[in-house]
Amino acid sequence: MAKKALTLLIFFFFSLSLLHLALHAQAKAKHFGDDEDVWGYHDFRPLVRKTQRKSLVDNEYGQISAVNISDGIRGPYHIQFFTLEPNSLFLPVLLHADMVLFVHTGSGRLSYADEEETRSVHLRSADIFRLQTGSVFFVQSDLQPERESLRIYAMFSNTDDELFEPAIGAYSGFRNLVRGFDKVTLKQAFKVPDEVIESITSATDAEAIVHAIPSSKKEKKEKKEKKKKALWEMETRFLKAFLEDEESAAYNKKKKSGEGYNLFDAEPDFENCNGWSLTVNRKQAAHILKDTNVGLFMVNLTKGSMMGPHWNPKSTEIAIVLQGQGMVRVVCSSGPNKSKQECKNMRFRVKEGDVFAVPRFHPMAQISFNNDSLVFMGFTTTGVENHPQFLAGKQSILQTLDRDILALSFNVSNTTIDQLLAPQADSIILDCTSCAEKEERIMEEEIEKEKEEEETLLCSV
Repeated sequence: MAKKALTLLIFFFFSLSLLHLALHAQAKAKHFGDDEDVWGYHDFRPLVRKTQRKSLVDNEYGQISAVNISDGIRGPYHIQFFTLEPNSLFLPVLLHADMVLFVHTGSGRLSYADEEETRSVHLRSADIFRLQTGSVFFVQSDLQPERESLRIYAMFSNTDDELFEPAIGAYSGFRNLVRGFDKVTLKQAFKVPDEVIESITSATDAEAIVHAIPSSKKEKKEKKEKKKKALWEMETRFLKAFLEDEESAAYNKKKKSGEGYNLFDAEPDFENCNGWSLTVNRKQAAHILKDTNVGLFMVNLTKGSMMGPHWNPKSTEIAIVLQGQGMVRVVCSSGPNKSKQECKNMRFRVKEGDVFAVPRFHPMAQISFNNDSLVFMGFTTTGVENHPQFLAGKQSILQTLDRDILALSFNVSNTTIDQLLAPQADSIILDCTSCAEKEERIMEEEIEKEKEEEETLLCSV
């Protein structure tokens, strides 16, 4: 009898634990706190905090971190954040997937080689660039007077043709491509003396980001003082010399169209006193985004403003907050095959460094607080023109529909529809004083209510 009672007691506490986990997971699917690892329906991970990034490299010369974010349809999408301190070098790697990058701050030089060309381009703030699968590249940051770090955000392609494989990563170290072979094979392949091969294979591993190559005079002096070179130094000199030979320099001088594209040099698609927005796709930057499924955008909302409710018909948006903070509202795009358990409306607060995703056909609105602007850029999962559809403002899609039909759709009177669609002064980016504050209060009240319901249910059990 005692054994049976103990079994029932264990079963009771086990069931209670499962119930608690289920309730907690349900709350997380709707609200997102600063320190939560968020997952939703179908691995939909709409928000990744800056503090949740996975650190890949972290030393005195720079850092690399990464996030995987999913829209519940395709993915995960892989994004990496590179920070190179002044006069630092990200060592050569081989790309495993197409990479589209955005330069947030600083300046430097990107050198790369692929099947078609070998070249080097200068990077500055707001530049975008694309490297194709199979490219070998490295990046060196400038030594600026203000000593500003070079910060690069990169998204790696994830399509049926160019699938990002988490198992092999986004790229592999250039040195590993050589050192994976045995000494006999390397000697026969490179036709060099044994001591060269021994130097290559016995050198200690270098970190992915190192101090940049010293000047030629200092380099000669250090060669006399040292018997061995660091492996990263040998690799970088070889590849840099290869990329900057006379033939490629002449080719680069002719091919001006191969240079990057700078977002700050482009005119905004829309601008008013509440902010501006800009999109870049194959049409605007054909030489960069040709044959890729990635586009870019940037939005700058002034204090107390809102990017009006809208949805994207062709792509998911993956945004990175560059400055300020605000609220994001995402509405479930419900259909006949969707249950309420699978898809929920969401609201969450975002701040600098956070990454958030909004699937296509999901209406959204981004809102800045009264005391702070909200600036974010991001990547879209299509390189063609997207044409967002807006629900409110002068460009509302509702304005194009028959008002009698709309009244029936909303189950309201025609007078109500006329009032809803009354002429508005603004479009796209709207004035929305205290909207973010109200959204945050509603979010906090809903979280508190869910906690109370959870405690009540646990007490009743």
